This record gives sequence, C-alpha cells and structure tokens, in this order.
Amino acid sequence: MVGSSNGDDIGNAALCENAGLERHVVLVAPEIHWNTGNIGRTCLGAGARLHLIHPLGFSLDSRQVKRAGLDYWNRVSPGIWGSFDAFCEALNPGEGEMALFSKGGTRVFWEMPASRRMFLVFGSETGGLPEVILSRYPRACYRIPTTGDIRSLNLSTAAGIALYESIRSGK
Repeated sequence: MVGSSNGDDIGNAALCENAGLERHVVLVAPEIHWNTGNIGRTCLGAGARLHLIHPLGFSLDSRQVKRAGLDYWNRVSPGIWGSFDAFCEALNPGEGEMALFSKGGTRVFWEMPASRRMFLVFGSETGGLPEVILSRYPRACYRIPTTGDIRSLNLSTAAGIALYESIRSGK
C-alpha cells in the first residue's frame, strides 16, 4: 500500500507540518474532475493546501470529484478563487515562492527553490498555463522531463511529483 507507515517515517502526521513547510498546489482552470479529486487527495496526504482558480471545467459538487478524492474530499476543503490575480492578492507569494509548471518550462523541476513556503502552479489539462501567467514569472517556470514518446504527463501525476520533490528538497 502506497503511503503505509513504518517505524522510520512520519506515519499519519502531515508531511509539510512536520518538516516546517507550507505547500500550496494551485490549479488554474482545471478541466477534469478526476484529476482534481486525485490532486486533492495527494494534498491532504502531504499536508498541502489545494487552490482552484476559475473557470473550472466541472462542478465541485460533482460525484466524480468526490469519488476521485474518495472519502477524503470533504477534508480537502480547497480554496476557490475567481481569478489568479485574486489568489495572488490574498496570499501574496514572495520572491522564490512560486514554481510554475509547463512542458515548455526552461528549468527542470529539481531546480525549484527550497523555500519554506511554496506555491506550485499548474494549468489546465488541455491548455496548460496561460501565457499571461507564465510571463509574470519567467524565472520560475519548470518542467518535468519526459521522453519524446508522450506529449505530457497527467496533471495529477505531475502535481504529485512536484509536491513531493518540493517537500524533499525543502527539508
């Protein structure tokens, strides 16, 4: 079972809290409810906060979102934002706290800063992050390398990779 506890790990305690870290996974205009549910479940398991930026391609009351998040969805309690600007105004990310993920990112994900507080930002499944957001943070655009055999990773997979790498490197 993935995530099972043994004597050498931190068991059921939130990873981020134990490491003194604050992690936020931000989905800009997510389209697929299954991915959002899976990412929410991953955030809960890692002690990270999920944020969803409108427009959403599904209803949060959707049975599929709740099913993908299993019985954890009611504990995920994502932050819901009308726009990326509203999100940034409210949480005020500082220098070195943003990491935007795009298949066209100029740096590989293991070069992310190891800040105590991090915002991991992902775009929609079909369109990625809008250029207007990418251009605001040109030095904070990262990619997860893949072979040429695929176009991209699944959003849920990419978010999990980035989140756990940010926790590992932040310790």
